[in-house]
Amino acid sequence: MSETNTIPSFGAMLRKALGDALVSDAGEDFLAMCAEDIVFQFPYAPMGTVTELRGRNTLAEYLPEIGAMITFESMNEPVTHPSKDGETFILEFSCRGSGTDTGARYDQQYISVIQLREGRIIHYRDYWNPLILLNAVGGVEVLKSHLEDFIHD
Repeated sequence: MSETNTIPSFGAMLRKALGDALVSDAGEDFLAMCAEDIVFQFPYAPMGTVTELRGRNTLAEYLPEIGAMITFESMNEPVTHPSKDGETFILEFSCRGSGTDTGARYDQQYISVIQLREGRIIHYRDYWNPLILLNAVGGVEVLKSHLEDFIHD
């Protein structure tokens, strides 16, 4: 796992969920699975925090920041719902972890909508419970202070 892949097994979980739809040269490296112009959205993000990341380089800078706030322990087996177009997938999965500074649990369930183009992820919409995140990191102001470089009004 590269230093930008801060969530244990995330790339492996995606590889399993998306299978042959992903290009094989990406292996289990999440960033290698992403197109250079990926758009990563967080529709349920707390107001005033990060709602969208654009570009693989931005995502590579963001992952270590969020990874420093949450200690991820495990990912569960995904449930994959492929669309008829073969390029859009809905994933259901969960993770277990805790806030690095607070020790509060970060046991989160996700629904993710992923769109591929030529075997790379071009759009990722990540739906999760913001209250679990805020509790784990110590509140919205703490979250904002750690991610201020990625917040755009």
